[in-house]
Amino acid sequence: MCPQAGEAAVRWLVGWSSIAASFGTAGRVFGRDSGRDSGRDSGHGPKHGSGQGGYPDTGYPGGGAPPHGGIADAAHADDPGADAERTVHPVGAQLLWGDPDPLWAVGDWRPDEIRTLTADPADPFTRLAVLGCCGATDAELRRALYAARGGALRHLTQWSGSYTAVVQAGRRITVVGDLAGARPVFYTPWASGTAYSTAALPLADLIEAQLDIGHLAALLACPDSPEALGDGTPYAGVRRIPPGHALILREGSREITGYEPVASLAVAGPQADPDRAVEGVREALVDAVRARLTAPRHAPDAAPPYDPGPVPGMGPADRRAARGAPAPGVGADLSGGSASATLALLAAGLPGAPGTLTSPAGARLLAVTFNDLATPQGREDELERARAIAADPRLHHVVVAAAEEALPYAELDGPLTDEPGPSLVFAARERRRLAAGSADHFTGHGARQVLDAHPARLADLLMDRRRRHLLRPVAALARSASASGESLLVPLTVYSAARRLARTTYRAGMEAAAARLREGGVTQRASGPVDASLAALTWSRPGPAAGWLTGEALAEVSIRLAAAAGRPPLSLRPGEARARAVLARHAADHRVFEQAVEVRSQRLHAPFLDNQVVRAARGLPESLRVQPGARAAILRTVLSSAGVRELPPGWGATAHTPNETATRLGLRAALSDLLALFTSPLLADAGLIDARVVQQALLDAADGRPVPLDGLAELVSMELWLHRLLARRGTCWTGTSAARRRAVPEGVPVHRPALS
Repeated sequence: MCPQAGEAAVRWLVGWSSIAASFGTAGRVFGRDSGRDSGRDSGHGPKHGSGQGGYPDTGYPGGGAPPHGGIADAAHADDPGADAERTVHPVGAQLLWGDPDPLWAVGDWRPDEIRTLTADPADPFTRLAVLGCCGATDAELRRALYAARGGALRHLTQWSGSYTAVVQAGRRITVVGDLAGARPVFYTPWASGTAYSTAALPLADLIEAQLDIGHLAALLACPDSPEALGDGTPYAGVRRIPPGHALILREGSREITGYEPVASLAVAGPQADPDRAVEGVREALVDAVRARLTAPRHAPDAAPPYDPGPVPGMGPADRRAARGAPAPGVGADLSGGSASATLALLAAGLPGAPGTLTSPAGARLLAVTFNDLATPQGREDELERARAIAADPRLHHVVVAAAEEALPYAELDGPLTDEPGPSLVFAARERRRLAAGSADHFTGHGARQVLDAHPARLADLLMDRRRRHLLRPVAALARSASASGESLLVPLTVYSAARRLARTTYRAGMEAAAARLREGGVTQRASGPVDASLAALTWSRPGPAAGWLTGEALAEVSIRLAAAAGRPPLSLRPGEARARAVLARHAADHRVFEQAVEVRSQRLHAPFLDNQVVRAARGLPESLRVQPGARAAILRTVLSSAGVRELPPGWGATAHTPNETATRLGLRAALSDLLALFTSPLLADAGLIDARVVQQALLDAADGRPVPLDGLAELVSMELWLHRLLARRGTCWTGTSAARRRAVPEGVPVHRPALS
């Protein structure tokens, strides 16, 4: 998180709002007119360096020396002589604006990724900062600033791209999160006010937060249930605003408000026109890709910056990937699936210069395909489709082949991420693929969660009395179960489960889920599409790792669910509520994935998680979304309107689940390290697991016995994350005379079992 060895060089912003200006000199600058910042009306932020050390030239009077910034330490609040030593500010940060509510950007931000402007030079305290890839013009930013000043926050979320917006209007600060949750906002009480950030660890450092063991238990027991997770984070005292909400601060007070209209009644809205809804998705997706293509190009900062020359058996792309440096320009994943292929073809066909910095318009786009030589069986069709799509003359195809060295669990060392996530065990595998990509790299993450229908939407259709739309999805499930000879019972079973969910209230569903955890009914078993759909037809269900948690941990999570039963969600329609929850969980995991696999000078772009794409997808009628092959049909329409009408046979076929064979091979190869990891695990010290039970599960998985492999990945990832967090010695803050601020200073609290 911070610019130090062993941590991901994550980009984040941080600021705070205090209750009184007499608290130190928050973001103090030199001179009376420090609040005014000439050159901020251009729509672009100040020039800055990589953010990896020292302070850049801020443009304030006094030269390149860093301005004083921060809130005075309460222990020295009445000592005016030690102002510089009483303040705290982020390490390696650049100050975007100062008194009285400072805002910093930390990390290797590109110059075009930070844009600030003021509404009027005569009113320097009405201003807007947008960080990330944003397709808005300066005029659109200024209009949105005027609208947000009056309370219309939705205007700040309607541009293409992925970004975070911060508005200051006098002493009121507004920080807007995104709809999916891929760019979250965190906050914590601080110095009689509130500190906020787009990363949780800096705030945990600021308040020296301890671990929230209850949140870690909920993350393992019910990862897809926001009712169990609440607004918490792994750090006690650090909170997260929900997706689709904004944090509003005014002189110490705070408010969390939603900016997206959500129907809370379990009634059907007007049925949207399918053709217009698909057209809206097409426009949003094309605009999202265009926003990345029209952004300035950046040459990767690699060492050495030159090609050392021919190497037998290695081409230029292979040598560059071996150095860990992405190629200049724009690239995309090309796995053979419909999502990655759509982004690759759109990026290659839209006007712009997707190639290198010196290439003319129309240069070829770099498409990367990963070929797992350790487990070649099972994905031949996808690889063949990728080769057929790559025959497009606008694409330059690179195949990254790897064997045992790229198996899951192959490398258990890695950077510290902001939060734990299951992608930590696959990070080395994915980093190898992305290192062969481009400086700006498209990925199809989120397409399934955004476009596909959650099985619980079948209950929504029954609530709306649209039973005929259930025929095709139920028939598809029956065909998938035909091999087992139970296809005749599938339609009745699925219909009964959907009807039961439609008649179950939110309160009853949460209470039933809490009772299931208390009774220990969380046994997982291998399942096919029918079993997975039936398990998803509920208000809340245990996660794949819940079966390995202790009874006390499950009981604590059940208390969380029971308490949430009295707090209605944003939507009382089970399908809509579950779909939003699954999208939020995937977006949070994608954020951890970005940090875990980060390649220096590379930006990963997931347009399907953009606000406008998510908003357009929510406009799709449920009757269209539940049909088999709906996602492929929508993306085929998107490509057809862009001029791509010839696609390889089998395009849009349902992708395989994560390769179980590769996961078991990786577990078997890393078994000794994993068993050593769980000899004295920190999760057992916290009272969440029994070490011997998890060790036996690892042995069973390596031997090929039926074990929830995704649940093991979550357990191993969280244990790895805890070890990296406690091994950390740095901090995100400096400039204070007090002891160095660091999260979890006392380590994992040792659990003592309650006396029976």
